[in-house]
Formats: sequence, structure tokens, C-alpha cells
Amino acid sequence: MRLALAALLALVAGAFALAAPAAASETRPTPAELESELVCPVCESTLDTSSAPIARRMKAVIRQRIAEGRTKSEIKAEFVEQFGPGVLATPPRSGFDLLAWVLPLVGGAAAVAVVGLLTWRWSRRRGEEAEPEPAPRPDPELERRLDAELARFE
Repeated sequence: MRLALAALLALVAGAFALAAPAAASETRPTPAELESELVCPVCESTLDTSSAPIARRMKAVIRQRIAEGRTKSEIKAEFVEQFGPGVLATPPRSGFDLLAWVLPLVGGAAAVAVVGLLTWRWSRRRGEEAEPEPAPRPDPELERRLDAELARFE
């Protein structure tokens, strides 16, 4: 009982330890965080890898909004309002866009299932082939002649 309680407390403490940096990231984002999560509308690469003029302007706006004390969600919402949802590097995890998160997982699970099924069928077939058929008995006349030829060499 004490072990279960200790494990539960450790789990809760770990959750709080991981939640604190995430909350800090939301209230005090860094330019690098936002630049990796937003896409340049011209070259369609993330802002941290883009050197297009609009990307440089977007980076300046990000720094300005951070200096004003805006949260990560507010800054992202401003860019989505201005450029549309295509400005986000990852699709939202809601509505129709949820398919972009779910379909790869379903496809991966289906691929694993198909490979597992094919492997199982292959191994079953190989097991059946491993049992050799008994060799047919030779003709008695042929056997007698073979014995006579072998005896000649002894």
C-alpha cells in the first residue's frame, strides 16, 4: 500500500515538474520557440530557417509581441488571423485537422498488422514445407542390381 502511494506521489510530482516548463513556455515564449512553430507564407519553411523578407518582418513582430508581454497563444492567434491556419507548422489538434495527427498512427498500426500477418503466414507455410515427403521405394530389380554392383567393388 505504501509503495503504491509512493509511486502515485512520484507520478504526480513528475507531472508537475513537466507542467511547469510548459506553462512557462506559454506565458514567456522565446523567439526561437515561435519561429520554429510558424511557417513563412512565401517559402513555406519555418521562420527559423527562412530568410525571406516577410519572414524577417514576422520575426521582428514576434520579438515585439514578446517584449509587450503577449503569450505564445496570443502571438500565434494573431498570425493565424492575418495569414490563415497555413502559417502554423503543425495543424491544430481539433476538428478536421485532427486527421493529420490520427491518420499516420492508423497507417502505421495497419502496416505493423499487415507485416505481422504476412510474417505469421510465411512462417506457417515454411513449417509445412519443412516436413520432407518420404522417398519412394526403388524398384526391387533396381535394388538387386545396385547391390550386385556394390558387391563387385568390395
